[in-house]
Amino acid sequence: MNPDLQLLQPYPFERLRALLAGTKPNTALKHIVLSIGEPKHETPAFICQSLADNLSGLSSYPMTAGSDELRGGIAGWLRRRYRLDRVDPATQVLPVLGSRESLFALAQVVVDRTRAGASVICPNPFYQIYEGAALLAGAKPYFVNTTAQNGFRFDINAVPDEVWARTQLIFVCSPSNPTGNVVTLEEWRALFALSDKYGFVIASDECYSEIYLDTAQPPLGSLEAAQALGRSDYRNLVASGSLSKRSNVPGMRSGYVAGDADIMKAFARYRTYHGSAMSPAVQAASIAAWQDEAHVIENRRLYKEKFNLFYDIVNPVLPLRMPAASFYFWARTPIADTEFARRLFADQHITVLPGSYLGREAHGTNPGANYVRLALVHSLEDCEEAARRIAEFARRL
Repeated sequence: MNPDLQLLQPYPFERLRALLAGTKPNTALKHIVLSIGEPKHETPAFICQSLADNLSGLSSYPMTAGSDELRGGIAGWLRRRYRLDRVDPATQVLPVLGSRESLFALAQVVVDRTRAGASVICPNPFYQIYEGAALLAGAKPYFVNTTAQNGFRFDINAVPDEVWARTQLIFVCSPSNPTGNVVTLEEWRALFALSDKYGFVIASDECYSEIYLDTAQPPLGSLEAAQALGRSDYRNLVASGSLSKRSNVPGMRSGYVAGDADIMKAFARYRTYHGSAMSPAVQAASIAAWQDEAHVIENRRLYKEKFNLFYDIVNPVLPLRMPAASFYFWARTPIADTEFARRLFADQHITVLPGSYLGREAHGTNPGANYVRLALVHSLEDCEEAARRIAEFARRL
């Protein structure tokens, strides 16, 4: 067995199942699950129809690079969304089987395990794939805590020079899971300067880019920031996005990576051996999804309605902070986050994710402790019902 497998920690949802095991919920109440970030809005009918219309493609082996039409469709969307002058679909874009696959695989491509002490920098709390990808690539994660004290910013100034010197990859999540923060242009400027100085690759996880509350201010993308700062070659940068949240198709496992052409070339070679090629039917449905914005606008409207309603009900009792983007509330708990989650499940039959399960003990603290992540993925009615129950529960604490 690969000895690095022993370094992997249980996934947050495994820990949550163990926490709730033996706890008897109030079965008089409908179970509402706010712990998993799985979109529940209806998949647009035209995407389903495109998938059904192209099932004949299942008789052919798909190409790892995907079709010219799919790469062109992704490049076109990137140009429109981020006002980019140029993205070359032949050399700077690859389809992937969702952002989880691309983020994990990218670490295996760029980390040089022959260099002693290789580091991968991760935000903390974080999407657990970052840590697993680093460990299985032979690197050691270095965590940067995002806390209320630093405005939940990804504070790269907190990283010592000696860590930067051995860093080969940094994971940036913008909009952030779980806090909903967006990296600013000045923060990108500083990060690009460090990448130039030390030579590490930046993996920008942007899977929540299309779920934002201020429709006049779409989240800044990493490619967009690079172009604004005179880096139109996107050197040392790979952005990763997905249709899962944008188009409510998590089961299609369809996303993209885009950026530095040299990294894309190496990544394509890796994925040829890795065997991660997208089905032709899924490719056709993905092309249709990337070309349509009407369903995305409606998706955002639904989330905004739920966020406003949930906030109005819960905030007077359990203070909430509106995220810039994503579909989570990152709520501070008046008691230990694990105890809050366990008691809420027993009392109100609502499942939430303890924040400490998304974080690691680093620099003397687990920045996820005393927070819970609430995923507003269900219907407006279920979210309203959950909000009323959570407010009642918090009022009695």
